[in-house]
Amino acid sequence: MRAGRKPKPTHLKLLAGNPGGRSLNETEPQPDVVEETLPAPKWLSGEGRAVWAVEFPKLVRNAMITEIDLGAFAKYCQAFGRYLNAESMVAKQGEVLIAPGSGFPIQNPYLAVSNKAQEQMHKAETEFGMTPSSRSRVSTKAADKKKNRFLALVADGKKRRA
Repeated sequence: MRAGRKPKPTHLKLLAGNPGGRSLNETEPQPDVVEETLPAPKWLSGEGRAVWAVEFPKLVRNAMITEIDLGAFAKYCQAFGRYLNAESMVAKQGEVLIAPGSGFPIQNPYLAVSNKAQEQMHKAETEFGMTPSSRSRVSTKAADKKKNRFLALVADGKKRRA
């Protein structure tokens, strides 16, 4: 695993004027944006399917998901479903339980499941631009269609100088 910051996409480096001066990845993959709502994968749990049905159309509508993101988004939906299940068990049983053998209070094991699912969800939400701060770092193909002529000229001029 690589240490440090995640690499910045090439188009964002161009907009910033490539402040690091490092060479740009001219062959960065540009997968196709999903333009229509697709059914959830068959392996998703019931709750995961429900999350897919609600969240997937939002990503499609905002051009925020590509064809190669589907597996990662399905894992997000599965984690969200796991979170919902765990939270319902915590609501039923409480956050603290009494240990059967010793009678001492212990944390409900479902609370740990809920917390882990929340961590997984947060990581995926950040990758997909589903939080306010991460959304500011995401550029969509829909936005590219409404190109700013000035920015296009600036980017073109920088390519010529390189």
